[in-house]
Amino acid sequence: MAIVTPLKTAAEQQLVQQYADSKAALPGSPAMRELREQAFAGFEARGLPHRRLESWRYTDLRALLREARPLAGAGAATAAVKARLEALGLEGLRLVLIDGVFAPELSSLDAIPEGVSVQSLAEALASPREGLARVLSGPSVAADDAGLMLNTALMRDGVFIEIAEGRNLEQPILIVSLASGEEERAVFHRSVVLAAQGSRATIVEVSEAAADAAQQINGAIVFETGDESEIQHVRIVTRQQAATVEVQSLLATVGAQAKFDSFALVANAGTVRQQHFIRFAGEHSEIGLRGVNLLGGAQHSDVTLVVDHEVPHGTSRELFKTIAGGQSTGVFQGKVIVRPHAQKTDGGMKSNALLLNDGATMYNKPELEIFADDVVCGHGATVAQIDGEQLFYLMARGLPRPQAEALVLQAFAGEAVEFVADENLRNWVMREVEAWLQAREAASEVSTV
Repeated sequence: MAIVTPLKTAAEQQLVQQYADSKAALPGSPAMRELREQAFAGFEARGLPHRRLESWRYTDLRALLREARPLAGAGAATAAVKARLEALGLEGLRLVLIDGVFAPELSSLDAIPEGVSVQSLAEALASPREGLARVLSGPSVAADDAGLMLNTALMRDGVFIEIAEGRNLEQPILIVSLASGEEERAVFHRSVVLAAQGSRATIVEVSEAAADAAQQINGAIVFETGDESEIQHVRIVTRQQAATVEVQSLLATVGAQAKFDSFALVANAGTVRQQHFIRFAGEHSEIGLRGVNLLGGAQHSDVTLVVDHEVPHGTSRELFKTIAGGQSTGVFQGKVIVRPHAQKTDGGMKSNALLLNDGATMYNKPELEIFADDVVCGHGATVAQIDGEQLFYLMARGLPRPQAEALVLQAFAGEAVEFVADENLRNWVMREVEAWLQAREAASEVSTV
């Protein structure tokens, strides 16, 4: 019998060589090195994700990555990086990554509250901590993802956060990931948040690439939340060069009688793939996944999620809003799995998209896999244009068309933004939405002159 060996692309060959050249210098204990080897072997067998894989059908990473950028080193705290941090406008405990490497000199480590410990992921990987490999691996539904395997193999740094039992954090923890300079680089980072029983916290991720260099970013964050905990997660992906390709993975294991909410905003980005792997590990818990994608030009935003109801009495809600103009592409792939013993599951999934012109595209693919009989689950997906009656109502009262459209779009996006629990953070997210809409409004006014 002939053995067929798939041909590797130039990027895949380069990644194989990069791993071989760098693995000895990557941080980690012997157990972590073994985890890296296993992950890279899995990636090498599968290669870069491509359109023949159902879960990557609409985002062909193999075609997008013609060449693998050189791996980023420790980034410098340039004047541009410091200026961007000052302009961020968010209050909270700030933890900064430059090119994926933790930068303690730019982080507010002196403000860490009692009951919270923070260290770089590199330090955590090098420690003999028991069970770290299990935590890093996340839910089992993420095990076969080649993009995540590549992150596991090449992750260099990130932050490792532990929140003590019963601790209620009044201010958000900000994980700010910035690019340092003009060179095109590949960045691999991962962060971990362990929230003990009864803890309450808000974790904010801000990901910005260099404005004048195309980056290849593969990031991940892992949550493991204890019983009766309440965790809010917000991710902002913005201010990227158009050719930047970013894959961001969210892995969460949620305990009993707990609440976990995640919201993501994508605006002014290049090609972004956000993938969520969520597992109910305890009964009577609530999970909410929501987001807004603001797309123009040739931008591409892919939201792919798997919610695994392993236990009974779980409630999950997913709501994603996409506004697409130009030649942009939006993608929503949602899968809710209800295991045989997960009776009394309540799941609802919805994707709504507005296409601003004929060149924009939206793909919706919601799925339910239900193996239990006493459940309430449903999904819905819509793709439409701006409601003409709403526009007429506003324009009849004297608003120019660009302003009328902006008001309609703001209300459309706001339906998802309102689920951000922290008021200051919700207002900050809404200002980002309004800034995108104002820029579009200004461009519309110029084009009509």
